[in-house]
Amino acid sequence: MRPDFSLEDNINGIVCGIDEVGRGPLAGPVVAACVYIPEMIRETAWVKELNDSKKLSAKKREVLNTLIQENCICGIDILDIEVIDQINILQATLRSMSNAFNTFQAKCPESIAHALVDGNKAPKLPCSVATVIKGDSKSVSIAAASIVAKVTRDTLMAELAKDYPQYGWHSNVGYGAKTHIEAIHEHGITPHHRRSFEPVKSLLLKQHA
Repeated sequence: MRPDFSLEDNINGIVCGIDEVGRGPLAGPVVAACVYIPEMIRETAWVKELNDSKKLSAKKREVLNTLIQENCICGIDILDIEVIDQINILQATLRSMSNAFNTFQAKCPESIAHALVDGNKAPKLPCSVATVIKGDSKSVSIAAASIVAKVTRDTLMAELAKDYPQYGWHSNVGYGAKTHIEAIHEHGITPHHRRSFEPVKSLLLKQHA
């Protein structure tokens, strides 16, 4: 199933899509994106290629990310690990989505009528909101947001990997891959690891025991 504009077409006015990336990793930030695709470009060839970011190759995501940011209205938020550890990952995700919406809203010349949010939980926003489970496979606006969020976060993790190559962040982007876990045990915890996530939390407790 490919995403379409059927959910957007049920609402009169500006409808944006919101998605986040980075809920599960042991290291790195959460990134959220909010995207509005203007009606005048809906029928362009590249818009028809938009899909759930996980179903696209890295090269394809990068090309589409550039086109989205050049032709659509976008808001992006990067929420650091300090906030994640302080308020928990769910609340951090909701805050990042809200921040991305606020950035988007500041760029949008018209008032926003509705937001489509991927998943089953949504932040409080100053417009009507609908959660959409597997929304990046149903709504083109959410799919676009998923691409922007993922490319932004993957790029950040690739940059961090240059300073911490032993953790494999260029490929595992901070998730708990076997090589990443082994590197944590061998080389320790970096400033970019989430202290509230296992096994980082337990290792810290052992160090301070």
